[in-house]
Amino acid sequence: MVILDGKKTSNDLKDEIAIEVAKRKKQGKKTPHLAAILVGSDGASMTYVNSKVKACEKVGFNSTLIDLPEDTTEEQLLHEIEDLNKDKDIDGFIVQLPLPKQIDEQKVLMAVDPNKDVDGFHPVNVGKMAL
Repeated sequence: MVILDGKKTSNDLKDEIAIEVAKRKKQGKKTPHLAAILVGSDGASMTYVNSKVKACEKVGFNSTLIDLPEDTTEEQLLHEIEDLNKDKDIDGFIVQLPLPKQIDEQKVLMAVDPNKDVDGFHPVNVGKMAL
């Protein structure tokens, strides 16, 4: 039986990604850019998103954190998502779940452009993963 060392594997993958990003930069290509939307102040969500920001830094990605208050409306959040969908500088993004009760998570997940859906929660991407 082979035991997988998850931490080592993760670090190895991050090192490989960092090398590829450095090559891209040296060639004058665009630096990958990840954005994250955080609504409210859920401790676990904040920790998770902050770990993504640190991981981006480690591999040389640009990252943007959009930190919205707990009382953000669904309409406001959908506007932020639409802006990220249209932003050519952003390669992908996550909307950190759970969302506050006034926001319909399914509506939000459907609003994310499947090509920028890092989590893979959009139904198009869920379908692709099932194939």
